[in-house]
Amino acid sequence: MARLEDIPEPTRTAVANLACPEFETAPFVAGPKLSERRVAIVSSAALIHRGDKPFSFGSGEYRAVSGTWDNADILMSHVSINYDRAGFQRDINVVFPIDRLRDLAAEGAIGSVAATHFTVMGSTDPAAMVEAADGMAAAMKADNVNAVVLSPV
Repeated sequence: MARLEDIPEPTRTAVANLACPEFETAPFVAGPKLSERRVAIVSSAALIHRGDKPFSFGSGEYRAVSGTWDNADILMSHVSINYDRAGFQRDINVVFPIDRLRDLAAEGAIGSVAATHFTVMGSTDPAAMVEAADGMAAAMKADNVNAVVLSPV
């Protein structure tokens, strides 16, 4: 993770001046215990399946990541001079902790792992992601997901 002071200009100023969105709704905090929750991952690593079109810089879209994909076929299309990809190249779980979720489900620590997970392009203006956030939320609701691991890059 880069510190703001380590990010070169003009990116440093652009990131520092991004407006933080405000939401009129209260966060959902009640629900079943963790051992009964269905968990999905939302990563900002712009993950793609091998052969798919990479994310465009600043894209507000989201993509579904199937829980059945072989880890070796998941690629990161998020590129930045401010991000070291070495951890991802060694272990996908750094940005997409699917194996850790499977371990937790097998141990009974969580109820189950969602069939589908989601990814977006990091460093995107949140205002451009409203439609994507609504789409991911609807898809997770349809899959009975009631917990999310946010994996920022």
